[in-house]
Amino acid sequence: MAAPDTLVLWPYWKPLLPGFEAYLLLERGLSENTREAYLRDIRKLAEFTRLSDTAPSLAQLDTEVLRRFLIFLNELGLGARSQARMLSAIKTFYRFLALEQLVATNPTELLEGPRLPQHLPEVLSLDEVQQLLAVIDLSTPHGLRNRAMLETLYACGIRVSELCDLQLSQVFAEAGFIRVIGKGNKERLVPIGPEALKYIGFYIQHVRNHLPLIPDDQASFLFLNRRGRRLSRVMVFEMVREAAALAGITRPVSPHTLRHSFATHLVEGGADLKAVQEMLGHASILTTEIYTHLDQAYLRDTILRFHPRYRPPAAED
Repeated sequence: MAAPDTLVLWPYWKPLLPGFEAYLLLERGLSENTREAYLRDIRKLAEFTRLSDTAPSLAQLDTEVLRRFLIFLNELGLGARSQARMLSAIKTFYRFLALEQLVATNPTELLEGPRLPQHLPEVLSLDEVQQLLAVIDLSTPHGLRNRAMLETLYACGIRVSELCDLQLSQVFAEAGFIRVIGKGNKERLVPIGPEALKYIGFYIQHVRNHLPLIPDDQASFLFLNRRGRRLSRVMVFEMVREAAALAGITRPVSPHTLRHSFATHLVEGGADLKAVQEMLGHASILTTEIYTHLDQAYLRDTILRFHPRYRPPAAED
């Protein structure tokens, strides 16, 4: 497709694109990365309608045109996940058009996305979580901080960005909750256990309160580096990766692995899926349902290991 600055779009696109951008920001509260991706996707649709000489008016941007666009993407070799995101962007775009009363019908209702292979996320067993926590050297200041961070990641199932953004004022130790600012600046309260609170207290008392100089614009953040500045996501990723290596865990482990482990262990223990959804901050329970598949895999493994009709007979002497 032609570069945006060299392509002349159909006239009706001119007010739609900035209006859609404002909708994504103000109405949907989507993250910057998602907004940029959706805008790129709709820009590609706009380019397609011009290059293919179709849909010179908004009324002609119907199901057939959209279907041809998706076929065009498939023929270009665009991956299934990218195609699925593109369809999600188009559906969101038509919700914007309906809200603005620019369309009377929704042509995306008949569109189907590609079937995506279901990749179950990597999770740690309870023993592996214990091993990961146990390798942290608590005799050093950064060891105390790292243990507090690992305990918080596993106890609350928060994202690494949410951990880095966590502020002192968002920890309610007496109530046993933290207030998390998630995607789209949406707030949620997440329970935090006594073990995580214990190590957060140790970290604040013995490490954070003794940092030599904390800049004013960094003073509100809970977890800081040695120079008194907010931790980056990369630093947390490296910390988790190094701890996993020390624990002898050979599989890739990241902060998100602890989030998946948190959710999986809750579901395995019988937690209500709606409660897990709220704690994870998922907009849709369909996202959370992945952990029911993990639970089913765990149950299948359990029956294969322990049911007498599945175990191979013991070898005779």
